[in-house]
Amino acid sequence: MMSPPSVTGMARMLRILKSCGQSFSGLWERLSLYLPLAMMALLAVGTYWLVRNTPAAYEAEAARPVNHEIDYFMRRATVKTFDDTGRLKTEIFGTEARHFQDTEILEIDQARMRSTSPEGRLTTATANRALSNDAGSEVQLIGNAVVVREPIQNSDGSWLPRLEFRGEFLHVFMNEDRVKSHLPVVLKRGSDEFSGDTFAYSNLDQVADLKGRVKGRLVTRTAAGSAPIKSSR
Repeated sequence: MMSPPSVTGMARMLRILKSCGQSFSGLWERLSLYLPLAMMALLAVGTYWLVRNTPAAYEAEAARPVNHEIDYFMRRATVKTFDDTGRLKTEIFGTEARHFQDTEILEIDQARMRSTSPEGRLTTATANRALSNDAGSEVQLIGNAVVVREPIQNSDGSWLPRLEFRGEFLHVFMNEDRVKSHLPVVLKRGSDEFSGDTFAYSNLDQVADLKGRVKGRLVTRTAAGSAPIKSSR
């Protein structure tokens, strides 16, 4: 049989346990000093992992090419543009309009256009189809294209005659007040009529430039102030 522990042995055991408890307490206190640093290190490792792995999905999305697809369309469409003062510059109407995201071009069926200059001169246009940029500063008229600039009286009393351009293609630059075409165009200025294989007109200098096989028909008139015609071959 085992003899019960003596008082001296029990005291020694208690001192050992107390010493171990003090050592463990000291160890825990020392470890608690480094615990915030360990948590910060763990958080940094997790953040690094997220940054390294998460952007892959976004990069794949951004690298995807933009297709030539319609991002929106309108029926019985009306597109209006205004200048910096809020004045209405241009209105474009059509039976249907389709916008393409990659080119930022609006394609309009059975297009009709109205534009008023700061001087009050009205310009109208029609075509089977029109292509306009988002700003409305450039419009390409395709198929039975007609642009008409109504007559207007100058401040000196003279008149700018009615101008009419006809062709299968007319490229209108609204801000620059120009019209051009790489295809044959018929130009009517008042009672006069001209035609050419290519065409360019600038309202700033009021000069029409016809090239190629140029033909013209002049009618005697008394009104002054008409635009000159320049032809070249």
